[in-house]
Amino acid sequence: MPDLCLIVRDRRPTYNGPTHNGIPMTLSPVNLTNHFLIAMPGMVDPNFSRSLTYVCEHNDKGALGLVVNRPSDMTLSSLFKSLDLPLAGRRLGRIAVLNGGPVQPDRGFVLHLPVGEWKSTLAVEERVGLTTSLDILEALGKGAGPEKLLVTLGYSGWAAGQLENEILQNAWLTVEAQDQILFDMPADQRLPAAMALLGVDYARLSEVAGHA
Repeated sequence: MPDLCLIVRDRRPTYNGPTHNGIPMTLSPVNLTNHFLIAMPGMVDPNFSRSLTYVCEHNDKGALGLVVNRPSDMTLSSLFKSLDLPLAGRRLGRIAVLNGGPVQPDRGFVLHLPVGEWKSTLAVEERVGLTTSLDILEALGKGAGPEKLLVTLGYSGWAAGQLENEILQNAWLTVEAQDQILFDMPADQRLPAAMALLGVDYARLSEVAGHA
């Protein structure tokens, strides 16, 4: 696993949102760290259609998140085997590795609770950490490691101001994340559970709905 760093998409989409005197109109500064991004029905990017993304970091340099509702064909058992690491417990071995996003899809990211002390960890908030160093998997393989976790391959990245503009164009709904949705629910239940926080049924969601 690499050291954690913010790497944005190689190509930024053309801004087609509202302008004033030729200047893009963007949202006021907002920090969406520890929030869910719910893809609107009009999302045409196949990487994010019907996706739920957890924002791990958002600042004036951009944003980094993990798609948390798209299991891959790989399990933790097969991942550990490919890394030549032991894995204690069959239950853990059956957990699916998630497709975290289109950036660096061959790299692993571990979202976990509690934060703990690992070689390369971003503290998302007081309880949740994002780790990219191998020591967390080595500990897990020995029956230690964090209490709860998700493992993804790849992540999602936005350049400075890009996420704000996408929200302005009604690409995403946002809501503060909850630990139990991330760590205690099956992947296919996370998107409707996040929608329920807003009191909205995804099946009835209008493509032109505003953001929360």
